[in-house]
Amino acid sequence: MFPALETDLKQETLPDPYEDFMHHHLQYYGYFKAQKSNLPNSATHHRVWKTSPRYMLNGSFGEKDDLISDTLETETFLWPTYLSSAGHAQVDAVNRDSLMLSSPLLRSRQLLYDDLDEVNPRLREPRELFSIFSSRGPLQAPRWPIECEVIKENISHIEWVPPQPEYFYQPTGDEKVPEIVGEEQGTAVYQLDSVPTEGAYFTSSRIGGKRGIIKELAVTLQGPEDNTLLFESRFESGNLQKAVRVGIYEYELTLRTDLYTDKHTQWFYFRVQNTRKDVTYRFTIVNLLKPKSLYAVGMKPLMYSQLDAITYNIGWRREGQEIKYYKNTTDDGQQPLYCLTWTVQFPHDQDTCFFAHFYPYTYTDLQCYLLSIANNPIQSQFCKLRALCRSLAGNTVYLLTITNPSRTPQEAAAKKAVVLSARVHPGESNGSWIMKGFLDFILSNSPDAQLLRDIFVFKVIPMLNPDGVIVGNYRCSLAGRDLNRHYKTVLKDSFPCIWYAKNMIKRLLEEREVLLYCDFHGHSRKNNIFLYGCNSNSRKHWLHERVFPLMLSKNAPDKFSFDSCNFKVQKCKEGTGRVVMWRMGIINSYTMESTFGGSTLGSKRDTHFTVEDLKSLGYHVCDTILDFCDPDQTKYTQCLQELKELLQQEIHKKLNNLGQDMDLEGSWSDIPLSDIESSTSGSDSSLSDGLPAHLLNLADELNQKAMLKKPKKKRLQTRKQRNEQYQKNYLMRELKLTENNTPTQLSGRDKGTSLDPPLTSLVLPKNKDITQSKKPGFTASCSPKRSTNSSLGPAPDVKPNWPKTRYPATRKDRTPMVAYPSLHIYTYP
Repeated sequence: MFPALETDLKQETLPDPYEDFMHHHLQYYGYFKAQKSNLPNSATHHRVWKTSPRYMLNGSFGEKDDLISDTLETETFLWPTYLSSAGHAQVDAVNRDSLMLSSPLLRSRQLLYDDLDEVNPRLREPRELFSIFSSRGPLQAPRWPIECEVIKENISHIEWVPPQPEYFYQPTGDEKVPEIVGEEQGTAVYQLDSVPTEGAYFTSSRIGGKRGIIKELAVTLQGPEDNTLLFESRFESGNLQKAVRVGIYEYELTLRTDLYTDKHTQWFYFRVQNTRKDVTYRFTIVNLLKPKSLYAVGMKPLMYSQLDAITYNIGWRREGQEIKYYKNTTDDGQQPLYCLTWTVQFPHDQDTCFFAHFYPYTYTDLQCYLLSIANNPIQSQFCKLRALCRSLAGNTVYLLTITNPSRTPQEAAAKKAVVLSARVHPGESNGSWIMKGFLDFILSNSPDAQLLRDIFVFKVIPMLNPDGVIVGNYRCSLAGRDLNRHYKTVLKDSFPCIWYAKNMIKRLLEEREVLLYCDFHGHSRKNNIFLYGCNSNSRKHWLHERVFPLMLSKNAPDKFSFDSCNFKVQKCKEGTGRVVMWRMGIINSYTMESTFGGSTLGSKRDTHFTVEDLKSLGYHVCDTILDFCDPDQTKYTQCLQELKELLQQEIHKKLNNLGQDMDLEGSWSDIPLSDIESSTSGSDSSLSDGLPAHLLNLADELNQKAMLKKPKKKRLQTRKQRNEQYQKNYLMRELKLTENNTPTQLSGRDKGTSLDPPLTSLVLPKNKDITQSKKPGFTASCSPKRSTNSSLGPAPDVKPNWPKTRYPATRKDRTPMVAYPSLHIYTYP
């Protein structure tokens, strides 16, 4: 249209105003000698940053604009410095009404134009808060605490489903119980030294963890005949701390506790090398903390052979014989420990094998999966990837928003929301596999998936605790605390993942109704999959929170157990995501518990779950949401009626156990549901409540300083003791005051003056410094002792008129007798 303009515009790029200013400023003071033409152009750099694969993920934000070719999304950073007069005239004609183009200083790089700026400008997507991993270059490397040594090898596993069911181990009762001997009679062949010491707390992180040369912790083999196993766990999610060889083929293993704690040993994941075929090895983990485990009822550990994966495409499989879970008899004066022992035969000589508590799913696995979504030109149109926040170590917590574009604003506003999250407990990797199954389905081209995207907005946080996943924790974050007990927190800097997740949901509730909240977890003591929910206090929604779990049990009858579901809200669970979201107004707020073992139901009875089983549950969640929201409420009504019948049966059962007989026709629905149900029997992490580790240490230091300054008085145990002490102190002060002020009244004692004051004179004055403790539901005025005879107590806000010479001085050779009336004493506890 304007050939002269197009030719001249390509001659020079517009310099950035700030860099132009700094060039003159530094040149004026003699600090910069380069030519202006050598200055980097920030406009060009910004364009390179926006399009370079080193800094962003192609399609990572799921925007349609990101997929448009460069000719349609070219930012005009050119300015005609050396145009002819005709060229200037053409520019003025084109941009007569454009203030943005009339001055280079006002030109905004936040706007997008087409080639000739003939259309209305539109705002570009905001810059990423954090650089997202590359589509063609390396992924964003995990950040580790600076105390952690990390090997440079890339650990990865293939995904595989066993062709045959993997049955539980059947205990015989003759399993060997090895005696724990430790290093006194064994040889340490692996010792992790870079473990934070007691009282330490997280300070900083870096990619690759600890600086310096990585030590070789495994023993050095003496030759090809040396059959010592070589252990390693300094990789993502690994957590073996020590291995002791106590026999030719027997090893005692010690797991590392969650970083900056002395608790939570359940998850394990480590590597062994230099294996021998057809030899029975025995491994015994000696420091597990839970008294009950699925290993005691048939669960087997997982093993992965690298040669099998390469040669036969075989992945993780259940292995182990002579499995025994028992109490460690070694008494170290601390909390009781438990042992897990099993035997195994490796399939190959000189193989590299891995053992794990459950199928590992690391932070790098998640990033690879998100990368594939972001690079998919179709999925990226309805799945937007954002950074919710950064963790304590600086790892990105990802947030996915999944929904189809709406045709009108009214249609967009009418959509309800569904919020899903996983891996708040890093050792519960089964939550990630369920999440992967859900994402696989909801991002597919299935008609049901398209319908769900049309009517819902899905907010998905696939990994809430990336730091814990990276370092191999079982339950805690790098703050040394269980994040699923801190959803009420106001400590944004200590618990950023939880704080930002909760506030995201709070903002979402202001925009639209949230139909469902579900947090995916793992369970170490019960088989099957089940939900924990919250009983509704509203008569309008009575039993409605149980409809979704019942529907899910009908859609997945061989995996999901409704009988294992529980809806009681315990006090120790008030800080969990399930309860906090329920109190924020989400009726269908759940914790989904998936077993580490397998199923006891239907066709899968007595078999271990595979990753395919867990992924299929993600599909069943989607299917159940459609049933739950079906305009035809037949299924919903049938489930409600069935729930009422089940509840009546449960109430009858409870009453029969108590030996009571009651007609429930008219009053059964008034019985509180919390009285019927038992506790959730979930993991009690109350020991992981409280301040994060670094603040806890600071609080301890302050308390110690305070104790040095002022000794702490011993608190009396009972109210009676406190009352007597207050009376004694007051009477002693009065006696001393009388003795000092009236020394001439000794004759009063000879004249028969009584030392016993009247009953009403012993009423103690109010002390403003002493606050009266109140029991819940009671006030100070409702004490029966104070209301029986109001004349015995002082009038409000009136101080008793104590005479100065109430207590005459006594003889020095005789102990004064003080009367303490037993009733109607107005005291302050």
